[in-house]
Amino acid sequence: MDTRQVVLVIIALVAIVLVVTLLLVRKRRSERLKQQFGPEYDRTVKEHGAQRAEAVLADREQRVKKLAIHPLSRDDRERYVLEWTQVQKQFVDNPSLAVDEADKLVTNVMAARGYPMGDFEQRAADVSVNYPGVVQNYRSARSIVVRRSKGQATTEDMRQAMVYYRSLFDELLDLPKTENIGVSHERAS
Repeated sequence: MDTRQVVLVIIALVAIVLVVTLLLVRKRRSERLKQQFGPEYDRTVKEHGAQRAEAVLADREQRVKKLAIHPLSRDDRERYVLEWTQVQKQFVDNPSLAVDEADKLVTNVMAARGYPMGDFEQRAADVSVNYPGVVQNYRSARSIVVRRSKGQATTEDMRQAMVYYRSLFDELLDLPKTENIGVSHERAS
């Protein structure tokens, strides 16, 4: 074998190693994003396609890293828990108002934690980075609020919105699991 052939073989081997390395890096990135985002990963793939979805999720991570998100003080957490209790009590007499108040309260907690208060989709995307297990609840609750504003939500829909909001509320307050009251952190059917 002459020198030229040896160089070509070495170049071919290096190219193969680079391609395999690139494929492994992409696979690890996909696995990490699937693990971190759970159902939100699948939703984003459906919305954007597999290649674009991973870039979207990685961009979300980078955006949220730059935000000044912080935990609430104990006093703020206690105050918000009391507010939530009032909102829940209100549901019996006025479900529509209670759902609106739950939406406002969750938004206020997000703002107090340092989440930017842009449009709803941006808030949901930001929340999905730290709370991927309940972001669909947030979207579902918001959808019910929008339907309710058009007179298209039943009392049962509004009850479900309260459950959805509560799951995100508990996560945002970083309540110890023993303080979480009566909601699953998975989207109900």
